[in-house]
Amino acid sequence: MLNLANKITLLRMLITPVVVVLLYFGGPIPCTLAALAFILAALTDWFDGYVARHENMVTNMGKFLDPLADKILISAVLIMFVYQHWSPAWVVIIIVCRELIVTGLRTIAIDEGIVLAADKFGKAKTVTQILAIIPICLHFEICGLKLWLLGNVLLYVAMILAVYSCVNYCIYFYRQMKARHTQA
Repeated sequence: MLNLANKITLLRMLITPVVVVLLYFGGPIPCTLAALAFILAALTDWFDGYVARHENMVTNMGKFLDPLADKILISAVLIMFVYQHWSPAWVVIIIVCRELIVTGLRTIAIDEGIVLAADKFGKAKTVTQILAIIPICLHFEICGLKLWLLGNVLLYVAMILAVYSCVNYCIYFYRQMKARHTQA
């Protein structure tokens, strides 16, 4: 049975195709609506965690669904940016690959009894991605400010944080595995 926190996470997954379809059309109104839907989805990420911790609703299902919903949302939006030629493909590929590597590493770590909790660089990457995605969605110019340019600068920062945090996760995992095998 799904608790409230998990239902909020599923809502984020359901918002993702709405954002993708709106971005597909690419005009000012659909893109503004896409940005608003994305903001709602990003807020559900914070809210589901808050509910899960404060209402004692942390479950294994939630631990699986929450990062999955995040990766689906972020990856789908970034891929649409490439489709629309709003962001460079190579940056998006690096970010998406990082997500796949860390997810795979976490899966292996679970089997080994190792917890790969989000570090400060991974959290900074997530916040920076969210801050990058909103102005890229609103890719037009407002009062002389080229929003897509601002968003892409932030996306480059997110990419750097993504690579750095991925390396940190890999090093931490390697050290934990080495320590386990040394003790055995």
